[in-house]
Order: sequence, then C-alpha cells, then structure tokens
Amino acid sequence: MITKEYTLFFEELAQNNHKEWFHANKKRYEEKVKLPFLCLMHGLLQELTSWDGRIPADAKNALFRINKDGRFSKDKTPYHTVLKAGFSPHGKKSMLPGYYLGIDATTIHVGGGLFTLRPPELHLVREHISKNASALEDVVNDLTFIQNFGRLKGEKSKRLDKDLLPVAEKIALIYNKQFYAMAEFPLEPFYNSEELLDEILLHFKAIRPLNRYLNEAFD
Repeated sequence: MITKEYTLFFEELAQNNHKEWFHANKKRYEEKVKLPFLCLMHGLLQELTSWDGRIPADAKNALFRINKDGRFSKDKTPYHTVLKAGFSPHGKKSMLPGYYLGIDATTIHVGGGLFTLRPPELHLVREHISKNASALEDVVNDLTFIQNFGRLKGEKSKRLDKDLLPVAEKIALIYNKQFYAMAEFPLEPFYNSEELLDEILLHFKAIRPLNRYLNEAFD
C-alpha cells in the first residue's frame, strides 16, 4: 500500500532533482514508491484485463519510466516527480483508447480515453462520431460520467473538413483532437488504505463506456 513515505520521496526529489540525489535514494524509490505503485497496478490489471483481454497483464510494461526524455523540453531536470501508468490494448503506447493513472506527492490523477491521435486515427474517430453522434452525447451526459469527471476534455481543431460541418452543428465535440476524461483527488486520505484500489476502479468504470464507444471507431 502507498504510505506517507511515497509523498516524502517525491517532495524531496522536487528539491533535489539530480542524478546524485536519486542514486543515493534509489533504494527508497524502489521500496517505498515503485513497489507499492506496482502492487496497486497489479490489482487494477486483474479487473482491466477482464474488461478487455487485449490489455497486457504485466504491470511493469504499463509503468512509464521515472526518467525524463529532455531532448525537446526546456526543463532539463532528469526525473519526473510523478509515477504514471497507461493501460491500453497492446500496451501503454497504443493508439487505442485506454486508462491512465498518475500519482505524485499529493494528488491522484485518474483518466482515460484517447490522449494522442495521429491524423488517420482522428479521421476514423470523427467519421464514427458523424454516424453515431447521439451515442457519444449519451456517454458524456451520463450522470456517473459527469459526477466523476465533469466533462469530456481535449484540444480542439480550429477547422474541420467541410463534409463534417453539418455534424458539428449538432455536436461540437467533433472538433476535438483528443477525447479523454481526467479526475484529480488528494492522496493523503488513502495512505495505508486498500480503498485506493476501489476508488480508482470506480473512476475507470465511469470511463469504460467512453472507451467502448471510441474503440468502435477502430473495429
């Protein structure tokens, strides 16, 4: 289970984000941060793989590295101050809809849907929306979805193919370039608590209809 040691590690890393400090505290990271996060992921995957057998069951493969890729960033600190995991069909870097978990020093981030879409995949999703607009509205207007996430999120295009403009008059979400939901809640109440797994799964269950709808675009 995740404890206050998880928070303390990331708070200290934020103040000492360099290789010397991390290497000196690597045992803390492995035992107090990475191991409990992986245990949580294992519990989540037992449920997620029953929903979609294409999601790999290996927790380590779903975990994103704590090391940053700073080649294209102005921030050259070498480590993320959050652990992140992606649960998608065929792996965390899949172009298919999935589920996301991130936990930093103070906050749990739970989400899902489509975060990154290349033009061919975006075209498929928009074509699907054009033919099934009311079904998407049912998903994002569902009370459980709204209670957990508020609204569907994502960057929007300024322009749209002319043949999709009549659809846009009915459902503006077709302008989206991303289609995802995200919720945040504090970590502290879940120290040493088995209820954290259930809370995350409740959010994932609320995302499941969105992922089911988006997956239909790729069938």
